[in-house]
Amino acid sequence: MPDLNIPTAPAIPGARHLHSGKVRDLYELPGGDLLMVATDRISIFDFVLDTTIPDKGEILTRMSLWWFDQLADLVPNHVLSTDVPAEVRGRAVVCERLAMYPVECVARGYLTGSGLVDYQASGAVCGVALPAGLLDGSRLPEPVFTPATKAELGEHDENVSYEAVAATIGADRAAELRDLTLRVYGRAEAVARERGLILADTKLEFGARPDGTTVLADEVLTPDSSRFWPAGEWAPGRAQPSYDKQIVRNWALSAESGWDRSSGEPPPPLPAEVVERTRSRYVEAYELLTGSRF
Repeated sequence: MPDLNIPTAPAIPGARHLHSGKVRDLYELPGGDLLMVATDRISIFDFVLDTTIPDKGEILTRMSLWWFDQLADLVPNHVLSTDVPAEVRGRAVVCERLAMYPVECVARGYLTGSGLVDYQASGAVCGVALPAGLLDGSRLPEPVFTPATKAELGEHDENVSYEAVAATIGADRAAELRDLTLRVYGRAEAVARERGLILADTKLEFGARPDGTTVLADEVLTPDSSRFWPAGEWAPGRAQPSYDKQIVRNWALSAESGWDRSSGEPPPPLPAEVVERTRSRYVEAYELLTGSRF
């Protein structure tokens, strides 16, 4: 497994650290509930950078909470409270402990990213056949469910067929997750479009309560888990400008950074200008979607 260089999670009085991912730290609270903290970390190409993006964790948390409210009539979510320790106020939630399904639930309304790679090789994405002649950024005839395996930290998720998901978690659960994922995407795509944004695709995670109820968990519909494009600039046949960390990726791959991706070494620290442009992109996405000032 690659060394992701994830910093040691800070101690939080009364909470026991359980796990750190690329962006989030997870703690257990007295009584068994979980404290999920969104940090300002940013990762590209399976490296967690030494440079952080100020306010990113708070933006992700606020955006997820806003979306959970928009989706409350479609599916329950894992948030129990936003009353969190002072050390992480504004960028953490108290959430339920769930039995998480071992699948990344991806909905795509547009063709890009790994879906485009699959399509160019086979004419399909995760076994879903698509019309000929689609381009990077093309809108699909209808949204499709294209699941992926949940990889170990530092490894890549891999697209899998719907049949593979059904074989793993059962036909009934697979059908439920597919239906919920497409319903969430449909609602969110319409909301985003009203605000001048295209939701190209999104990745969701679900878990089960002890009584079997399926619950939407983790983050939801943030620039870290979804591709948002400015609707006014959409033009199939090229990479679309997006509200995410593409600015950081582009800089790392540029001659200016001096980084060789094949070296195995992590990217160098980000220049202040790249940090500020990236922060501004996250803030802009939040404000456009929610209608609130950050």
